[in-house]
Amino acid sequence: MSDVTQILSQIESGEPSSAGQLLQLVYDELRQLAAARLAVEKPGQTLQATALVHEAFLRLVNVKQAQHWHSRGHFFGAAAEAMRRILVENARRRRQLKHGAGLQRTAFEEVSIEAQEVQEDLVDLDAALTKLAVTDPVSVRLIQLRYFVGLTIPEAAEILGISPRTADRLWAYSRAWLHREMLGSQDSDE
Repeated sequence: MSDVTQILSQIESGEPSSAGQLLQLVYDELRQLAAARLAVEKPGQTLQATALVHEAFLRLVNVKQAQHWHSRGHFFGAAAEAMRRILVENARRRRQLKHGAGLQRTAFEEVSIEAQEVQEDLVDLDAALTKLAVTDPVSVRLIQLRYFVGLTIPEAAEILGISPRTADRLWAYSRAWLHREMLGSQDSDE
C-alpha cells in the first residue's frame, strides 16, 4: 500500500492531521497537473494553478462526510473531477453578463490584427461530457484523466484498470465523439 493510500485510509477514519500529510505528498504533482491544464486555457484566465489545486484539495478533503478512496489512482481521479468542476464553474461565471460576458479590457498597444486561435468552450465541453457519461462513463473518466489531469494513456489506463490498448481505443472514440458533439453545439449556437 502506498503512502498516499495509507493517508487516505487515515482520513477516512477521521484522523485530523492526515489531510496536511496528504497535501504535502501530492501537492507538487497536483500543481504540475493544474499548471499543464491551465496552460491550454483561453487567454485571460484569471485562475492560477495554485488556486486550482487548493480549491480542488479543499473540495476533496474538507467535506462533512468522509470520502472513501480505494487507492492513489482513485484519489487522482477525484482530483481530476474536482478540477474539471472548478474550471467549468469559473467559465460559467465569466460567461455571465454581470461579469462582462467574456469582454476583456485591452490596452490599445496590445490590440492584434491577426486571428486568434480557436479553443473549445469549457461549458459546451462539460455539457458534452455529461451527455457522454450517460452511455459511456469509462470514456468520460478517461477524458478527465487525460484532458484535465494530463495523464498519459498508460497512466490513465492503470488508474481505470484497463489495458493501455483499450484506453487508446477509448481515447480515439471519445475524441471523435466529442469533436462531433462540439461541432453540433457550435452549429446550433449560430
